Amino acid sequence: MQAVAQAKRWYWQRISAMVLALCVLVHLGVLIYAVRGGLSAAAILGRTQGNWAFGAFYAVFVVACAVHVPVGLANIVREWWGWRDDAALWVSRAFGVLLLVMGLRSIWAVVA
Repeated sequence: MQAVAQAKRWYWQRISAMVLALCVLVHLGVLIYAVRGGLSAAAILGRTQGNWAFGAFYAVFVVACAVHVPVGLANIVREWWGWRDDAALWVSRAFGVLLLVMGLRSIWAVVA
């Protein structure tokens, strides 16, 4: 059963990495476009207010981070600090929830 759970975590991390790679490319493209267009931070924030497509894209970005990071963090905690699997998973999942809440809150602050 342990091997099945570990394989599922591995797949979730790889799938979320694919989503993150796409999100990073789109994010960098938008940043380059905005900077080359001479937009200021105030102008960018003005364009994001009420733009729910922007919010949806970054929500996908945040959810992918919240899935991806805890898997790697649990592995680091287990391997470097020698924690048990249960403790490492609990701490990493709590951190993932924290990332999710803070990320979605920041999207809400920028879009709403």
